[in-house]
Amino acid sequence: MDKFKNKYRIPSARLRNWDYSSKGAYFITICTQNRAHLFGEIIGCEMQLNETGQLAEKFWMEIPAHFPFVELGNFVVMPNHFHGILIINESIPPPVETPKLGVSTPPTTTATTPPPTINKNGGKNEKWKSNSIGSIINQFKRIVTINARKIHTDFAWQSRFHDHIIRDNASFQRIQTYIANNPLNWNKDKFRIKQ
Repeated sequence: MDKFKNKYRIPSARLRNWDYSSKGAYFITICTQNRAHLFGEIIGCEMQLNETGQLAEKFWMEIPAHFPFVELGNFVVMPNHFHGILIINESIPPPVETPKLGVSTPPTTTATTPPPTINKNGGKNEKWKSNSIGSIINQFKRIVTINARKIHTDFAWQSRFHDHIIRDNASFQRIQTYIANNPLNWNKDKFRIKQ
């Protein structure tokens, strides 16, 4: 197993041998760096989005416009994290290029996926397979970060995200309900960090 920064063993959270561009429903959780409260606050058991939270909501809702094979399930922007369900409706061969959220392109062309780049820590940023959950979340995080930094210059996401493959209708309904009730349960939320 590779070591992170040549020190720590961090196993992949991904299911081995699973094609994350294949048809299915995926429960996604993304946290802000250090779980900082950057998206708003819970008031009276309801999430009140600030400007940054509105950006996250807006760009999430735009995903199907850029990835037409994706449908959105329930989602919620919380003070320091985001839960959502992405449903890939069909397995399609990956395109030559991957669309970028927030970039309008003519129907005959799309924005290209850049090659892996070297990050400031000297490591390579992962290059995701086109039309995979990873590439979709990467584009979502990228466009939110670009626009959020116009409001909070230190805005950042946690480097990873959590995904769960939803395997049956009962699980799908349970997760849909969990997401819808997330603001009601904020006081006992495992992602909550008092600010």
